Amino acid sequence: MAKDSSGRLHVTVKSKGKRKLSSKLWLERQLNDPYVAQARRDGFRSRAAYKLTEIDDKFHLLKSGMTVVDLGAAPGGWSQVAAKRVGAPARGKVVAIDLLEMGEIPGVDFAQLDFLADDAPERLIVMLGGRADLVMSDMAANTTGHRKTDQLRIVGLVEAAALFATEVLKPGGAFLAKVFQSGADADLLAQLKRDFASVKHVKPAASRQDSSERYVLATGFRGEPRTLPEA
Repeated sequence: MAKDSSGRLHVTVKSKGKRKLSSKLWLERQLNDPYVAQARRDGFRSRAAYKLTEIDDKFHLLKSGMTVVDLGAAPGGWSQVAAKRVGAPARGKVVAIDLLEMGEIPGVDFAQLDFLADDAPERLIVMLGGRADLVMSDMAANTTGHRKTDQLRIVGLVEAAALFATEVLKPGGAFLAKVFQSGADADLLAQLKRDFASVKHVKPAASRQDSSERYVLATGFRGEPRTLPEA
């Protein structure tokens, strides 16, 4: 171990056996990431909890009694923060889905579900039992290595999440979604600006500096929500 430029000890992982370079670099990054260590100490399931915490501390999205939808929730960092800040389940409500399994979190109603499945929106609406104050998405598409293809997949996920948000949000509600370096697609950005009073891109300090991820935040929903199907 050696100290980095900030004086912290830096762990170097030795390559053994058939460990790939990408795996070695990922493991080193995890071991040397202060947010990963802090998440363990604070009982959060992932460092992503600090991204939502920072965004909420600045923009005050989460309030006691709110109903929140968490798309792409696993392993649960965002859901943990949301449940605590809205007072779920006693006062608020958090509904979460992911393709992957996610262990139970107090106050969070979770379903293992593909958001892009045809029946996913209706199933989510039934879980909600009404309208939402905030729809947030930390979903990320599986990458192929082909830049244009990956960008189209990312945009498609954000567009689907935004459409769902306009179907379930209460007037004045908010939408938060991961969009990566290029930000929201121009057409999507234009639509969000029509549906919301304020639209901006944010990059919390907890996002790794070498990461291309950023988030689009739309607040003050002013569109006309569609009639929800009966539960």
